[in-house]
Amino acid sequence: MSSDLIRAESKGNMQDFEKACKDFTWAQVEKEFDWSNGGVYNVAHEIIDRHAVSWRKNKIALYWIGPANEESKFTFGEMKNLTNRFANALTDVGAKKGDRVFIYMDRLPELYISTVGAMKLGAVSSPLFSALGPEAVKDRVLDAGAKFLITQPYLYKRIEPVADDLGELSHIIMVRNGPDDGVLPEKGTDYHAMMNAASDRFETVNMAPADPYVVHYTSGSTGKPKGVILGHKAMIQEYVTTKWVLDLREEDTYWCTADPGWVTGTSYGIVGPWLLGTSMVTFAGRFDPRTWYSIIERHGVTVWYTAPTALRMLMKAGNEVVKEYDFSKLRHICSVGEPLNAPVIHWGKEVFGKRIHDTWWQTETGAQMICNYPSMDIKPGSMGKPFPGVVAGIVDEDGKELPPMTQGMLAIRPGWPSMMVSIWRNAPKFREYFRVPGWFVSGDNAFMDKDGYYWFIGRADDVIKTSGERIGPFEVESALVEHPAVAEAGVIGKPDEVRGEIIKAFVILRDGFTPSEKLKVEISDFVKAKLSAFANPREIEFVDKLPKTRSGKIMRRVLKARELGLEVGDLNTMEE
Repeated sequence: MSSDLIRAESKGNMQDFEKACKDFTWAQVEKEFDWSNGGVYNVAHEIIDRHAVSWRKNKIALYWIGPANEESKFTFGEMKNLTNRFANALTDVGAKKGDRVFIYMDRLPELYISTVGAMKLGAVSSPLFSALGPEAVKDRVLDAGAKFLITQPYLYKRIEPVADDLGELSHIIMVRNGPDDGVLPEKGTDYHAMMNAASDRFETVNMAPADPYVVHYTSGSTGKPKGVILGHKAMIQEYVTTKWVLDLREEDTYWCTADPGWVTGTSYGIVGPWLLGTSMVTFAGRFDPRTWYSIIERHGVTVWYTAPTALRMLMKAGNEVVKEYDFSKLRHICSVGEPLNAPVIHWGKEVFGKRIHDTWWQTETGAQMICNYPSMDIKPGSMGKPFPGVVAGIVDEDGKELPPMTQGMLAIRPGWPSMMVSIWRNAPKFREYFRVPGWFVSGDNAFMDKDGYYWFIGRADDVIKTSGERIGPFEVESALVEHPAVAEAGVIGKPDEVRGEIIKAFVILRDGFTPSEKLKVEISDFVKAKLSAFANPREIEFVDKLPKTRSGKIMRRVLKARELGLEVGDLNTMEE
């Protein structure tokens, strides 16, 4: 735990954190929305439509930057018309309230248009990260019973081997942007043809607060990924946290580097900034330090929300690169996805002249929960303090709150507006989060210091966080054993200076296969092709056996302890 303290530099939108905690109620935030005055209750109305009928009609909503630095921009007025067209186009092919609409795309403008357009008609949007492989897409589509998939030709080719196994999927809407984009599949519809034929007038559907607007698939330590459902009422918390944590203002240009396939990329890469009517930047290209810095400089980015992995990679690129760019307009930086270590915070202060504010929350919480705020002193390495209206605690298995400096389970009192409303088709899993009476159990272990700052210890389960993305070991192990050479596999997260963790796989080979470096590469590439670029094991170790319980469950904690040279703990349940 760092003993440093970086003093508050400005008051920010939340002038006084302690006073805000004392006076705050969620009800006072509700007055900021059109629906509180009898308007339509729908996230899409609040993030687009209401701005398009105000003076913000001609304000830029989205600056889009492509992989080759090509650029487009869209006003709130244009976004209203385009999302209306998409809502009508979906309706014309049979979509209705409650249908699940999957968007499997790169960060093209059409991703944002289709995500919001689906919300307008009351459908449940589900942006999927474009790095996902065919099996990962199939699992999610089947689980959700999705009927509509919006994608690109090259991504469709990737999932074509499983195209006949996608259950209820009835329409594949293809965004074809060039003459070489090929023919449509059997269930295919051309996106641009649909849009051209559709009206730009649409009555956004009125929803109930708990009606779902998005489903995000997130990995656990066992089983397949689970679909976390967020309701339209999440907008209450997404709005006020964007205002007080990200400190967004009318004149800001904001860049969230997260992909909408992950909760940050929707809650704070679409919904939050547009609730405030803020202009935002999105970049469809790959990470490169100079490209990222040039985006901040060229677009005059004032507020930047990114991940510790990205910051560590920028730090690794060296301080001399930073000096090539002008960051004079950048006033606020926040981080999300995994713990932000103290050296990165000090580096940020040195090179940007700004504090980096860590934020803690989860897919299941829907919005920021424990954060560092502009008006509050930062203890580098700390998660910060609970947001006003959020009641957190460090508890034991009985729900008893533990004293300061005592490690335990990080838990939250249920009932905050953005709390998940369900796990799709998995009520038992949903109930697990509330197994401790009176608490939502996060699955993270932490402690609170004597000043009320929270400190992350680690995951209570085996979920691996690599480059800010959560990967379930079961998902990787399942892909590994599909390789013809692999008999069994156990997967752990191994600490890594840049990525936070990397995936390491312990593999038992089938008879007739010989360990080699070439085989390691082949197996790793196989997993990468099936799941995603971030899910491939960066280290593979061939072993003769794996530690298991008597019931046959792989004891990943034993693998990890042995790998890191730690005590293996209780082995009573381990097979002989």
